[in-house]
Amino acid sequence: MDRLSGLDAFVSTADLGSFAAAGRVLGLSPSAVGKAVSKLEEQLGVRLFQRSTRSIRLTEEGSMFHERCRRILDDLGDAEAALARTLEVPRGRLRISSPVATHHMLMPLLPEFVARYPEVELDLDFNDRIVDLIDEGVDVAIRSGDLPDSRLMARALRPFRMLLCAAPSYLNRHGVPEVPRDLDSHLAVRFRFPNSGKIQDWPLLLPAGAPEPHPRAAMTCNNIEAVRHAVINGLGIATMPDFLAREPLAAGALRTILDEHMDGPGQFSLLWPSSRNLSPKIRVLVDFLSEKLFTTQCECPCDVRELSQD
Repeated sequence: MDRLSGLDAFVSTADLGSFAAAGRVLGLSPSAVGKAVSKLEEQLGVRLFQRSTRSIRLTEEGSMFHERCRRILDDLGDAEAALARTLEVPRGRLRISSPVATHHMLMPLLPEFVARYPEVELDLDFNDRIVDLIDEGVDVAIRSGDLPDSRLMARALRPFRMLLCAAPSYLNRHGVPEVPRDLDSHLAVRFRFPNSGKIQDWPLLLPAGAPEPHPRAAMTCNNIEAVRHAVINGLGIATMPDFLAREPLAAGALRTILDEHMDGPGQFSLLWPSSRNLSPKIRVLVDFLSEKLFTTQCECPCDVRELSQD
């Protein structure tokens, strides 16, 4: 603790330019601050300040040491603040942005979250638009694909798979494609990404040199729920994530096709703004969703990382 008080005295003196000013901030006398700094210099075996009757200034060694000590004390303050936050009750409005299709996963979980944290008010925006969390004041987002924003932190959830699906009624009328080239004679329901306007590719494994199949588009839209509804009603074939197709597949309203020719892994991540101190409401939501989402199908360990992609 003597070493820590010496660091406090040294950093405050370097920041404020005098023992007296540092003493006022630390609640000590100027002489006590001076003695603490002198003892630190003695322990380190180096002079940190050049002293005169009118002023003090950092030596070259003192200047270098000051930068490191400032970071150490900042980190210590952050650690103390983080510990204090663990004792706080999560409360307040929590804004969440998530793709439209994920409401199938989220809505069954939220009653338990609300019961655990009754002072948190959930404000959900189910939208396929990629929001700017910082500019739009969003606390947590669920996203798939590339995560390019270095201002964000991310926790990866389990992977999902893209499936190629059709209704039994459609397959009864048009036949079941056996290989990818058979799709040329079929109808497609295509999804258009809302941000880019790009048509989603079908992730097919094709033999070397084989051309891409070109089924005729019966419908194109920018809402994956509408795509699923159209396919269930027999309009054509579409690709969709496994979690969105799970219920109609189990009910017999959809069938998967060309499973052995599909190569469509995907990844969801929880995103939140990077900050030195994570608020309790964000922390409990991230931990809760990491615990609950995909727990029965988890195929790989989750991880936490800072985004660094360009």
